[in-house]
Amino acid sequence: MDRILDRINSPADIKSLDMDQLRQLCSELRSYMIEVCSDHPGHLASSLGAVELIVGLHYVFDAPKDKLIFDVGHQAYAHKILTGRKEAFRALRTREGVSGFPKMSESEYDAFGVGHASNSVSAALGYAEAFALQGSDARSVALIGDGALSGGLAFEALNNAGASKANVLIVLNDNNQSIDKAIGGLHQNLFRITSSSKYNTFKDRVWNTMGDRRLRRFIQRWLRSLKSWIVKRSGGDIFESLGLRYFGPIGGNDIAQVVTSLRKIKNIRGPVVLHCITAKGSGFGPAEDDPCIWHAPGKFDPETGKRISSADKADRFQDVFGQVLCDLAAMDSRIVGITPAMASGCGMNLFAGQYPDRFFDVGIEEEHAVTFSAGLAAAGMRPFCNIYSTFSQRAYDQIIHDVALQNLPVVLCFDRAGLVGEDGATHHGMFDLAAYRAVPNCVVAAPADGAELKNLMYSALHHEGGPYIIRYPRGSAGDTPWRDAGFEELPLGKAVECRKGSKVAVLAIGPSVHSALKAAEAFGDKVGVYNFRFLKPLDTDMLGKIAKSYKKIITVEDGSLKGGLYGAVCECLADKASGVSVTGIGAPDRFISHDTQAAQRKECGIDAEGISKKISEIL
Repeated sequence: MDRILDRINSPADIKSLDMDQLRQLCSELRSYMIEVCSDHPGHLASSLGAVELIVGLHYVFDAPKDKLIFDVGHQAYAHKILTGRKEAFRALRTREGVSGFPKMSESEYDAFGVGHASNSVSAALGYAEAFALQGSDARSVALIGDGALSGGLAFEALNNAGASKANVLIVLNDNNQSIDKAIGGLHQNLFRITSSSKYNTFKDRVWNTMGDRRLRRFIQRWLRSLKSWIVKRSGGDIFESLGLRYFGPIGGNDIAQVVTSLRKIKNIRGPVVLHCITAKGSGFGPAEDDPCIWHAPGKFDPETGKRISSADKADRFQDVFGQVLCDLAAMDSRIVGITPAMASGCGMNLFAGQYPDRFFDVGIEEEHAVTFSAGLAAAGMRPFCNIYSTFSQRAYDQIIHDVALQNLPVVLCFDRAGLVGEDGATHHGMFDLAAYRAVPNCVVAAPADGAELKNLMYSALHHEGGPYIIRYPRGSAGDTPWRDAGFEELPLGKAVECRKGSKVAVLAIGPSVHSALKAAEAFGDKVGVYNFRFLKPLDTDMLGKIAKSYKKIITVEDGSLKGGLYGAVCECLADKASGVSVTGIGAPDRFISHDTQAAQRKECGIDAEGISKKISEIL
């Protein structure tokens, strides 16, 4: 059968299609995404749910003149395929293929690079105001999910858009999901009617008693109109009160409804919201049944939907975090867990199951998560707030102003620190070591493995002071036993000599410690290895002893070379006028592209091979 998709190389190629052909194109896009993602894992369910919205937007608007701006970018796969990247999509999220997120340097159709949530409306508003100043008739469109709409930046943008009267269209993709279930009052208001048991029970009873097809269709249209009216009365008031014209809700997985609605509102002046109800994972049964798992399912069989398990059965850092938090909570009733919509990703779902009353998923609201934790700590609780390292950047002010300045005992666990792999530059947690080392009252620690994470969490619980930051990478927590081992309080700011040497000292932090030990084996007693598990406070006593025993030092860190362990060691030794030569291994002063974690670590030289090569050069 001739595929319409084979003839599509740009959005202009879909303009001549009729509605039946558009439906076929949507089906083919889904099949192609499923085929590619089964072998090149990505964010599947979100993109499956947004196919009709993206096809409709490209059908009605004229990209790249008109600007389509995505929020987060999880939903943008159909956009990439339609905009000249169909073949490159076959190597999705590899160095040879396209990024998993919109990226301005990748295509003229990617109007704004995204990877973090809630920024689309602000960017689209910026475009709209620029077009007005330039006298351009181009339009800007923001496609934002209901989960991302909970972020503070989105609210700020909506408030400003309503006041500005700019010609901006905001398409709300309402699918009841971010990664985990959507959280918060706004989401509850938007979804209240569509999930109402009374409404759905009434609909089912009427439907099941109707035998005549024409009567069924009439009742179906009437119920849809009733639901639309009720939802508009409740959901629309939110946007109308901010000065935005509200339309919908419409069926966002019905291409005819999408195209018809977009055509009707395309030329309306001022800020407009089109509310679309979609199903995350639409068109692929397993993803529809469990959109949380299928947000990023890994490899799977595209025919059966059976997921292919990784051969690596080692515990991950997130597994250690989740279990240890439960174990600590059993010992101390003050412990509470907080996460901004990352419960399953960070391992806190285990804690949520065992201690639901002490668990708080605040939605995609990193700033609120931190200050909320500060309030809990001020009231005598012991909050463990888990945020992906890259997203912690959004809460930098709250960590300084609301936690550190007030010296409150909040434990901040930064998952996905360092190089994260295929998600690429938007998701690397490269800057946390350098960023938080500068903040007074902060402890900054990085465990070498799962056992050390366990003991750092225990030590953080007993720390009387300001924020205790523990950062650790995505992936394996190593093979050091941790489950049956007891808890040990680690002395604050103390490094550990792992291996004594005579010529070169390798100072590592985090899992790089094990890479350094592996590299050192080939050099006999010439190379010493030291685990500097605390970046702050730095073990200056140990560093002084090292400076007296070695003339060459190498620092190794899975983070930005500028300002991290390398910076701290150089500053300390410069103050001591030691005359010791220091060489740093870490992420260079540039953004690292999407690739496997192993390839990225090799690129930065922080794997065992790279460390060994540097030792050889120095020796």
